[in-house]
Amino acid sequence: MKMKYRTNYRTGDEISEIGLGSSGIYAAGTDSAVKALQRAAEGGINYFDLAAGDGAAFPMYGEALHDFRKHIFYQIHFGADYSAGTYGWSLDPDVIKRSVEWQLKQLRTDYIDYGFIHCQDELSDWETYQKNGILKMIMKLKDTGVVHHVGLSSHTPEVIQRIMDDVEIDMLMFSVNPAYDYGHGEYANGSVDERAEIYKRCEREGVGISVMKPFSAGQMLDAARSPFGKALTPWQCIKYALDRPGVLTVLPGAANVDEVERLLAYYDQLEEALDYSEISTLTPKDADGKCVYCNHCKPCPMGLDIGLINKYYDLALAGDVLAAEHYRTLEKNASDCIGCGHCDSRCPFHVAQSERMKEIDAYMNR
Repeated sequence: MKMKYRTNYRTGDEISEIGLGSSGIYAAGTDSAVKALQRAAEGGINYFDLAAGDGAAFPMYGEALHDFRKHIFYQIHFGADYSAGTYGWSLDPDVIKRSVEWQLKQLRTDYIDYGFIHCQDELSDWETYQKNGILKMIMKLKDTGVVHHVGLSSHTPEVIQRIMDDVEIDMLMFSVNPAYDYGHGEYANGSVDERAEIYKRCEREGVGISVMKPFSAGQMLDAARSPFGKALTPWQCIKYALDRPGVLTVLPGAANVDEVERLLAYYDQLEEALDYSEISTLTPKDADGKCVYCNHCKPCPMGLDIGLINKYYDLALAGDVLAAEHYRTLEKNASDCIGCGHCDSRCPFHVAQSERMKEIDAYMNR
C-alpha cells in the first residue's frame, strides 16, 4: 500500500487522499490513540481535522505527532469550544480566542495550517460570525502568520455559496457520501444539483474539499440503517468521495492501529471492490440519467475512461477552463467512441453514454 496525494491549487500543499477525523479518538485512551495517530503518520496520512468530540483528544495529538509537525497539516476550527471538556459550539469571540490558544498549547504547536470558519449551516450564523468579529480574528492571525490558510466548514450548499461569494477560502469541509447526495440522512442538505454545484465550483476555483462524515456516522456501513438496503464498505465510501470534483482528502475516524490499517488498506483493493454502483438502487428522479463517474461501465472496448471524460465535460460546462484542457490531453477521448453500446448496457444510472460521447465531442471541438 502507498498513500496518494492531491494538490491544493490554492496553497500548493500536497495532501493525503486519506486524512483522519478526530470526533471519537479520545474515547480510545491515550495509549491506543497515540499509537493510532503515529501509525497514520507513518502510513502517509498528513491531514488531520481537529473538530474533536472531546478536549482530551488534543494532548493525545500533541504527544503523538509533535515529531511529525513539519510534515502534517492541522485544520483547526474557530467556533469549536472545549471549555466544558466535551465539544461545544460558540459564536463568542472571547471564548473562541481562549479555545484556539488552548488547542495550540495542547498540540505543542504555534501555528495553524488551515484555520476554519466553523460550522456555518444557517445564513444567520454567518451574519453573527462576521458581526462578532470572528472572521476578523482569523484574518488578523493570517496576516501575522499564525494561520496559514483559511477554510470553511458547512453542511449547507446555500450557505457555502454565500460565504464563498463573500470570502476567499482555500479549503471547504463538506459532508460527502452517497446517502447525503441522494437526499437521505440528517445532513442531506440541498438538492442533487445544488450539491453537485458545490463540487464543481470548488474544482473550478481551486478550493480543496476535505470530506467529513464519509460513512454518514456509520449508516452507510450498516445494512439495517443504509438507505440503499445493503452495507457499503469503507473503501467504497472513500472511493465515492474521492470521485467527486474538488475533493482532496477524506476524513474518517480511527481509534486504534487496526482501524488505521483498515483505512490504509484502501490502496490494496481491486477495482471491483471499490465499485459503488449499487447506490443506483436509490437514484432520485433528479439524479437519474446523470453520470456519477463510478466507472461501472469499464472496460470500454476502445479504451476510453468514460467516467473521467464525463467529469471533465461537466466541469467544462460549469466554466472550468482547465477541465477542457485536461480533456484534450487524454490519450483517448469522446471522438474515439464507436457507439458499440457496451457502456449503455452496463450503466446502472441509465446514462446513454454513447449518445453523450457524441455530445461531448461536439462541445469540446466547437
